[in-house]
Amino acid sequence: MSKAFSPRGGFKGGKRAKTPMKTLKRLLVYSFSRNKLATCFVVFFVLFAAIANVTAASRISYIVTELIDNGKNADMQGIVYPNIIAMGCIYFIGSASSFSYNLIMMYVAQGTLKKMRDEMFAKMQYLPLKYFDTHTHGDLMSLYTNDVDAMRQLLTQTIPQIISSAITLVAVFVFMVLYSVTLLLVVLVMLTSVIFLTKFIGGRSAKYYLTHQKALGNLNGYVEEMTEGQKVIKVFCHEEKARESFKKLNDELNEAGSKANTYAFVLGPVNNNLGYLQYVLVALVGALMMVFVGEKGFLSIQCSVIETGTANRVAVVAGMLVSFLMYSRQFNMPLMQVSQQFNAIVMALAGAERIFEMVDTVPEDKGGEITLTYGEHEEGKWAWKKPSGHSFEYIPLKGDIRFNDVIFGYTDEKVILKNISLYAKPGQKIAFVGSTGAGKTTITNLINRFYDIQSGQITYDGIDIKSIKKDDLRKSLGVVLQDTHLFTGTVMDNIRYGRLNATDDECIKAAKLANADFFITHLPEGYNTMIRGNGANLSQGQRQLLSIARAMVSECPVLILDEATSSIDTRTEKLIEQGMDKLMEGRTVFVIAHRLSTVRNSHAIMVLEHGEIIERGDHEQLIAQKGKYYQLYTGAFELD
Repeated sequence: MSKAFSPRGGFKGGKRAKTPMKTLKRLLVYSFSRNKLATCFVVFFVLFAAIANVTAASRISYIVTELIDNGKNADMQGIVYPNIIAMGCIYFIGSASSFSYNLIMMYVAQGTLKKMRDEMFAKMQYLPLKYFDTHTHGDLMSLYTNDVDAMRQLLTQTIPQIISSAITLVAVFVFMVLYSVTLLLVVLVMLTSVIFLTKFIGGRSAKYYLTHQKALGNLNGYVEEMTEGQKVIKVFCHEEKARESFKKLNDELNEAGSKANTYAFVLGPVNNNLGYLQYVLVALVGALMMVFVGEKGFLSIQCSVIETGTANRVAVVAGMLVSFLMYSRQFNMPLMQVSQQFNAIVMALAGAERIFEMVDTVPEDKGGEITLTYGEHEEGKWAWKKPSGHSFEYIPLKGDIRFNDVIFGYTDEKVILKNISLYAKPGQKIAFVGSTGAGKTTITNLINRFYDIQSGQITYDGIDIKSIKKDDLRKSLGVVLQDTHLFTGTVMDNIRYGRLNATDDECIKAAKLANADFFITHLPEGYNTMIRGNGANLSQGQRQLLSIARAMVSECPVLILDEATSSIDTRTEKLIEQGMDKLMEGRTVFVIAHRLSTVRNSHAIMVLEHGEIIERGDHEQLIAQKGKYYQLYTGAFELD
């Protein structure tokens, strides 16, 4: 992980930005603070290029003065040619400097974006599950693609252009002061108009670009969702409804993009026309000054030429006016260039704001100081390692999990679990049944500490789970989810995901226990078969078998099976149960199931309804009670 990354504080370089200027400042600090040497070279070359362009323009006045003053008898060898050569050399040096700083900025920008993506992904690993529940996958992907790419142009082109423009403006301003204060006032009046329009138009453009980036993220999320669910869409003939929903999101994106680009693209032509108007006004006022004021209207940097009388004064003033006109264009040009880059600036700042919002999200609390060890206290045994003064206390991991009056809600306004109390002794199999939304999966999520409870207590071997580091807590829990997820890689790699240091033999043993070995060996390359697109080349049942094998290879003391056999046929389910019975020996197991046949051999069955346990007991006891479980089992009442 990059040293500049802090899971708790996001990117170092400032607190969360709330205005475009603060966002820009933070982005600049983030980009250049780690590239200080390269930044120095960039500033040097930008400074050199800007000064070179300004200095070259001053040579024009000498050439024009000589040609007007002497005509055909102009001193070509002594004045004209040397100044032309000097201009050529200066422009060459300026061009070389421009090439150099653009080349450096390309490497700085690409390095910055690479580090940003690395640190964004690293930060994402520490975000709470709630963050992913409230953001679509497409919106998150948009951060890595659209938003990061929007900053590429800002870093590679716009920022160097802004630096160059600022230096050029200062240098040109100094030269124009030396030439004519009166003409400078004309330029400044026009500059005021340009600044006002830029602020007026740019402010509206920035607002719509932020809306545009959010709308783009929403559209990406919808496209991803529809792509994954294309089979369901076709089965239920939902194409027209999906098209209408897409059209609505696309219209929102189009509206935001149109408004943002309208303001951004109007700014350039407006400022360009003001620049031409400024050029005309300067030329007009300068001509009038030549007629009515003469050289007195100029503070000449060619005073020595005038004083010696070697040149006609009108010729000197004409030469200086030509140079001033060039300076007025150079003074206006940076503003034109920046305004043309304005859409890139606001898009980049909108993307940066979204990225900083993500990295500033409070990371998941890692929990207490108690850690999990294996073989440290007793060989071949798991134990909790609890700091005690200057030493440690080891508590054998048995798998005793208890809920004491637990109250939980995903929000404070809506309570999901109400006063839940239950226990699972070491080696027991505890089953949860009930309607959809009753809170079964929520209970297992609380054991993992995917969410923290509002009140009550959950203990693990007598230890409050808030005192256990989350990573260590989750290492002790093997989980098989209803929605399987496989990663790009071989079958062996996906099984080994449960325990990265597992050997091939251990993975194969786990697959055999899960009865996955039979279908794996019949794949084209067996355990080395590549899995594509979350297991697109496997059936749903095969994916579930691999998920179970993954949990088996983890050798965790506690297992959580959330509808683990929901996608498996009855025959395979019985084979898996035989293997899982061996796996569950000496382990505490929590089972969520709609098939009540899979929970008959549980030590205790909890029947949940509306976040409360309404019945508890083993299969025989609940059948004898003839309550909700009896109705479910006999078919008098069906689960939702």
